[in-house]
Amino acid sequence: MLDELDRAVIHALHIDGRAPFSRIADACGVSTQTVARRYRRLRAEAGLRVVGVLDRDSGPETHWTVRLTCTPAATQTLARSLAARPDTSWVKLTSGGTEIFAIVHVPDGAGRGEGAGAPDAMLLHDVPRRAGITAVSAHCLLHTYLGGPTAWRGITRALSPEQQELLSPSRKDPGDPRPLTAADHALLDVLRHDGRAGYTDLAAATGWSQATAARRLAGLRARGTLFFDVEVDSALLGGTTQALIWMSVDPGRLDAVATTLAGHDELAVVAATTGPTNLLAQALCDGPADLHRYLTRELGALDGIRALETAPVLRTLKRAGAVRASPPARTAGRGA
Repeated sequence: MLDELDRAVIHALHIDGRAPFSRIADACGVSTQTVARRYRRLRAEAGLRVVGVLDRDSGPETHWTVRLTCTPAATQTLARSLAARPDTSWVKLTSGGTEIFAIVHVPDGAGRGEGAGAPDAMLLHDVPRRAGITAVSAHCLLHTYLGGPTAWRGITRALSPEQQELLSPSRKDPGDPRPLTAADHALLDVLRHDGRAGYTDLAAATGWSQATAARRLAGLRARGTLFFDVEVDSALLGGTTQALIWMSVDPGRLDAVATTLAGHDELAVVAATTGPTNLLAQALCDGPADLHRYLTRELGALDGIRALETAPVLRTLKRAGAVRASPPARTAGRGA
């Protein structure tokens, strides 16, 4: 399990994924070398990684949830092929290994409705036409109440308000309103693999100078187009049982129910979607009994939820960032 300093480093990186180790050290009251060693160990043993992510609600993409029901023999191969795609994130095996869940990113203008132009043309047309897939559904993510820049509270309990203030990045930059260019997408591709990549790497990928890369990165962050997510093994933070929860909520109660759920410690994601189940959540609980308690005593007590479906997550093949080509070397432990 993780100790207090491990949790503090993870919390610090959630506040500012590119914070120098020296600033994290000052906030935590330890040496810079100690923070650097903890960071390397957490990368090796806890799957820690900082990745740059386009914001779902303010970024230039529309996001769709896709559920593929498959025969057990087809699931693993298809899930790996989905995880390898640059237009997917959060690829998960659920429901006893017979279902795949993924989020698909569609550039704005390519997917405004659940007909032509939805992910059908970009994903469903070229992937599911193979043996083993028995059902496909796709629904648009309309609004994120919890998730994205706001993290599961299992990550954000370590630092005091005063420590968090020391780590909060400056917001003096008014933001850069320019639309994304090919060079921007090259910059984002580097950050999807490593959100702490140096300006030398960002300049090499974009063809810009290091100063230009730094300014553009700061502008995208200030605008809210880009944020930095922390990927870590949630089981080490108490989330040993994961489940996706699809809810049918009365439309007049949707905002109130979703806002309430966004305050629950057990949830890492709450998002409104199109479709017959109009609210999606991801639960991280300390075992099946804790999940049962949450479903019956917390969700069951809310007015407006007409029905819900729960699917345990067996494995996450891809999170917010790009899939790593291969695990890091075992010099300091096991890679993510």
